[in-house]
Amino acid sequence: MTFMRILKNPYQQAVILGLCSLIAVGSYLVAANEVFRIGFPLDDAWIHQTYAKNLGEAGSWDFIPGQPSGGSTSPGWTLLLALGYSLKINPYLWTYLLGWLILWSSSVLSAYGLRILMPQSTDYGFWAGIFMIFEWHLIWAADSGMETLLAGFLALAVITWSIKLTGTDTRFESSKRWQWVGLGGLIGLSVWVRPDGITLLGIAALTIITHKSDFSSKLKDGLGFIAGVLLTIIPYLFFNLSLEGQILPNTFFAKQAEYAILKELPIWERYADVSKQLVTGVGVVLLPGFIWFIYQSIRKRRWVEVFATLWILGYLGLYALRLPVTYQHGRYIMPVMPPFLLFGFIGVTWLIKSIPKGQFGWIIKYAWVGSIAVTLTAFWLLGMRSYAMDVAVIESEMVETAHWIKENTGADSLIAAHDIGALGFFSDRKLVDLAGLVSPEVIPFIRDENALREHLNSEGADYLVTFPGWYPELTSAYPLIYQTGGEFSPLMGGENMAVYKWEQLQP
Repeated sequence: MTFMRILKNPYQQAVILGLCSLIAVGSYLVAANEVFRIGFPLDDAWIHQTYAKNLGEAGSWDFIPGQPSGGSTSPGWTLLLALGYSLKINPYLWTYLLGWLILWSSSVLSAYGLRILMPQSTDYGFWAGIFMIFEWHLIWAADSGMETLLAGFLALAVITWSIKLTGTDTRFESSKRWQWVGLGGLIGLSVWVRPDGITLLGIAALTIITHKSDFSSKLKDGLGFIAGVLLTIIPYLFFNLSLEGQILPNTFFAKQAEYAILKELPIWERYADVSKQLVTGVGVVLLPGFIWFIYQSIRKRRWVEVFATLWILGYLGLYALRLPVTYQHGRYIMPVMPPFLLFGFIGVTWLIKSIPKGQFGWIIKYAWVGSIAVTLTAFWLLGMRSYAMDVAVIESEMVETAHWIKENTGADSLIAAHDIGALGFFSDRKLVDLAGLVSPEVIPFIRDENALREHLNSEGADYLVTFPGWYPELTSAYPLIYQTGGEFSPLMGGENMAVYKWEQLQP
């Protein structure tokens, strides 16, 4: 009985969800330390750390000291990380703390969203929060050092806020116009976290158009909303213009150029590929619930929920069209996972409640609930191992190579590399970025090895750092001077990172 009372108290729920989030985040860190050591599962996390370190310690927005650049996809996330450097907090501790807080906030917001959508079943909100906490993609994202989970939290916040604004609660009616301003500002902030946050404008705009019949009210709400968007997006655009002379960061163009070949696949195949991570885990058990949620939203004309589900499907379509990559557990489409999981959870709840009573109904209900619990737990554990191995690869390849470069090359050496994150943070060397993030001049010929060779010769590169198979023409005939010998990358079907002496190379 006491526990049931806790479930109905949102503040007590929040405390328990915070402790559970700590367990989830901590379990993956412990697993990584047991397999190899603490770190991040992506080299890109070190790109953020490098920008944040230079900003927090020197007050400059650059990856290579003295060279301002737009290589950070998420200046908003970099600013949060930079705060830790300004406060002299250990970067690992600060980054994991942020991940824990965002995962916790996502669980609390999920519980709140369920209470809005299912006001007669408030105790289910706690279980929606627990569900969000132990979904393995989200724990991986929380410990990744990346902005991915923050983008998902902001998407869920925009959707929840839009639903709340169009609800029947009139207690805050007098402040709703200012809330539309706030909603616009929140979408603008999401763009600072990821440029694709701009797609959330569709949900809010359609909501304004459909939620009232009074044209005057629509117009006033819309103007307030636009004002909120412009107040936060205009500084973002000027920020990018001041760095690179364009309104979007280099990464927006570089990644699309690097993986352009994938767009030769049929669109249906690309869509299936980018969508499969949603159902790699407990999402497969929730998929019927998500479909049922869409059906019920359309049937009951709950248009904000309809727009939100269209946004999820459209977001997947956007990546299928422009950047159909599926590596790193589908991290590019992870921002849709929090709303997908919440809607799927609610849809499953509705379906279970609709099962007729009786012996067979009882069996179906508990079998379904049991399958959800088992799948959630199983993938939490499987994801733990996957995260640990991802960290081990980055630490034993990129980080180890960066330390070798620092200890075995001259301070004025120019290093050419595809993965620049750990090199930028640990090596303290000048870099040419073959992926185009901080060297945008390579984007037009990013996959042309002959053009890259000419460019590196003209730049006067001293060393090439890469996995051999990534640039076979540049590496096959040239002297190898170091290779990591790490065990984890070959175990996962990859190679060991290598260093080549570029000054000996000729076209």
